[in-house]
Amino acid sequence: GVIEPVGVVITILLADVLLPALPYLLSFSAGAMIYVVVEELIPEISEGEHTDAGALFFIIGFAIMVIMDVFLG
Repeated sequence: GVIEPVGVVITILLADVLLPALPYLLSFSAGAMIYVVVEELIPEISEGEHTDAGALFFIIGFAIMVIMDVFLG
């Protein structure tokens, strides 16, 4: 947890340089957070032989839901 304030300070100092890439960086971090929540906090999805398949299908379903929300209003 100690490294987080250091990262914040570096990000603030480099904000002008990182501004064009910020949407991509935030999307990546959101996707990583969704994966961690699905893989670690929903224990039933990790049981059995094919543990990554549950997380993969959850992410695919989530992506389909977002696409439908964008295109259907």
